[in-house]
Amino acid sequence: MSREAITILTELEDSIRQRRADAAAASKTAVAAAQAEGEKLVQDAAAKADAEISALRRKTEDTAREQARMKAEQLENRKAALKAKADTQSAKAVALIVERIVNG
Repeated sequence: MSREAITILTELEDSIRQRRADAAAASKTAVAAAQAEGEKLVQDAAAKADAEISALRRKTEDTAREQARMKAEQLENRKAALKAKADTQSAKAVALIVERIVNG
C-alpha cells in the first residue's frame, strides 16, 4: 500500500472516529434533554393531580358539611315537633288528671 493510501485511510478512520464521537455526544445530549423533559412532565402531572385531589377533597368536605347542616336542621325540626307533641300530651294528661280528681 502506498503512503498516500495509508494517509487517506488514516484520515478516513480519524474522520469516522470524530463522527462517532460527535454522534455519541449528540445522542447523550438528546437523551438528557428527553429525560429532563420527561421528568418535567411527570412533575407537572403530579402537581396537577395534587391540585385535583385538593379540589375534590374541598368539594367533598363542603358537601359533607352541607349534608350535616341539613341533617341537623331536620333533626332540630323533628325535635321541635316531638316537643310540641309531648307538651300537648302533657297538657291533655294534666287535664285528664284534674278532671278525674275534680269529678271524683
